[in-house]
Amino acid sequence: MIRMKKLLGKKNVHFAFKISLILKGILALVEIAAGITSYFISQQFVLHLVKTVTRTELAEDPSDFLANFLLHSAQGISVSGQHFAAFYLLCHGIIKIWLIIGLWREKLAYYPASIAIFSLFIIYQVYRYSFTHSLLLLFITVLDGIVIWLTLREYQHLRSSRK
Repeated sequence: MIRMKKLLGKKNVHFAFKISLILKGILALVEIAAGITSYFISQQFVLHLVKTVTRTELAEDPSDFLANFLLHSAQGISVSGQHFAAFYLLCHGIIKIWLIIGLWREKLAYYPASIAIFSLFIIYQVYRYSFTHSLLLLFITVLDGIVIWLTLREYQHLRSSRK
């Protein structure tokens, strides 16, 4: 029990909080880059890229689940779907960066806002996961949950230390 209290001590939680912000910041920058990139690349380019990547695997095993899934997904991309994904990734990344900057600067108003917005992201991600079963989406959702918990702990600590 004492070991758990020490592990969850203020210094360790603060350090973990800062690390989680860095990870979320990196993911947000990747989302922004992916959003911009996906808006400008053509469907033909995506399909050609996926065919190139999966060609060898499908030659060895024509029933390979992942290769077939990627190929089928690339063939099903519509322009409107691609533009929605680009818009979603770009907005998602920008909102995260905005929140992370506020949290990094320890602006108290950003803590409840971040908790609320990250919770909404989790709800949507769980909904999307029910369709996609994406391990990356699951990882991001778990990371968001950890960040929410750390944000709540950090917020409680900052509020009590500023009284």
